[in-house]
Amino acid sequence: MTTTSTTSPADPLGADLTALLRTLKLSGMKDTLPERLSLAKTRGLSHHQFLEQVLSDEVARREHASADRRSLRAGLIPRMRIETWTEPANLTYDRQAFADLLTLRFLEAGHNLLVLGPVGIGKTHLATALGHIAVRRRHTTWMVRAEKLFTRLRAARLDHTLETEFDRLARLDLLIIDDFALKALDTITTNDFYELAVERHARGATTLITSNRDPSEWLDLAADQLLAQAAVDRLTGHAHTLILDGPSYRQRPGSPTRPS
Repeated sequence: MTTTSTTSPADPLGADLTALLRTLKLSGMKDTLPERLSLAKTRGLSHHQFLEQVLSDEVARREHASADRRSLRAGLIPRMRIETWTEPANLTYDRQAFADLLTLRFLEAGHNLLVLGPVGIGKTHLATALGHIAVRRRHTTWMVRAEKLFTRLRAARLDHTLETEFDRLARLDLLIIDDFALKALDTITTNDFYELAVERHARGATTLITSNRDPSEWLDLAADQLLAQAAVDRLTGHAHTLILDGPSYRQRPGSPTRPS
């Protein structure tokens, strides 16, 4: 009876080098090092050039991994990046203005951004994509649905950490509030909305809000219109507005469910 032995492919780096990489916590290099070795031989790279390429690969890998971790902590959905944005047919918006927003000049200038339009046309995706860019550039960022944000502030009021929570929110370079003003704002929510707007305005921090209502409609939903007006004035005083219009993804037969 003949038996066939199965052997795993040889490690192109060798056991000793692999062990050294593991000891130095450089195991990520295993993915690109064989290719870099081959390239070095083909192009006749010097030791200095080879080392520079290998270390550049490792820096890029670590930066990418770090950005992914920071994006998760920022509440950003991983798949919603500008690279994955597929513009739907019949969507209308100012493309030049959006291209400028991708540079994050509005964030560096401390200006706010309103992304407005009907439900289901991609507001959340575009706002999230901007958040990912901000994280990659190491801006402190957090994205949260409006309802969840105000629920968190209510809880902070009950356990006497409201001041700490407002301070944390005020310090963020970019706060993204998704689906704002979907429903009426009661007295407590209106007050928290005002306090948040005042704190972030005082620090020159950028707030990005997505909503299917115009800011003029927010006032009618607020329990205290005077406070709401003061908050809206601060948010819109130095704000960019991107208006999207078109048919909802969710209204198309056979279309997958897409974020708003």
